[in-house]
Amino acid sequence: GPQPKDLGVATRKDMIGEEYTGLKNCGPAPNCFCSTDDAEDDPDHVIPAWLWPEGYDQEAAFKELEAVVNEYSPGQGGIDGGGFAIQKSDPAKGYLYAQFEALKNGYVDDLEFAVVSGMGDRAVQLRSSSRVGYLDYGVNAKRVNYIAKALKAKGWNAPGVDFKTHPDYASQNNVA
Repeated sequence: GPQPKDLGVATRKDMIGEEYTGLKNCGPAPNCFCSTDDAEDDPDHVIPAWLWPEGYDQEAAFKELEAVVNEYSPGQGGIDGGGFAIQKSDPAKGYLYAQFEALKNGYVDDLEFAVVSGMGDRAVQLRSSSRVGYLDYGVNAKRVNYIAKALKAKGWNAPGVDFKTHPDYASQNNVA
């Protein structure tokens, strides 16, 4: 599918029509995670924001985040065998956007990281989503967890996707 035109930080509307500033929401399919979705409105898709280590400024944090994404190993866990590319990186503005491609069918997933004003000091919001299809067979969770683990090793508070808190995602995508 084509790249969504509404990526990035923007004014959004939640499920009941109230405005908020954040990343694109996930929608109903179990193939997306987003930290700016409302936990009460959308518990199946929301994950916690990540916090960079104390002593970092935003620019240093996003440079480290970019380095970790660039060290990502395509093909890990049987996913992203088609590779990936960072499409936009702006550490000064606190934004990073990458595209990941499946090996055989060419499906592309979007991964965004952003600082959103008013959502906490040192907080990096994230969104990982499939563009097409209903299920993702655990791909977005594996990708998020892989990057989270690498950041945790560098002192970040980067919770991954826990299948105990996302049982619907886990059961529909047949992952555990």
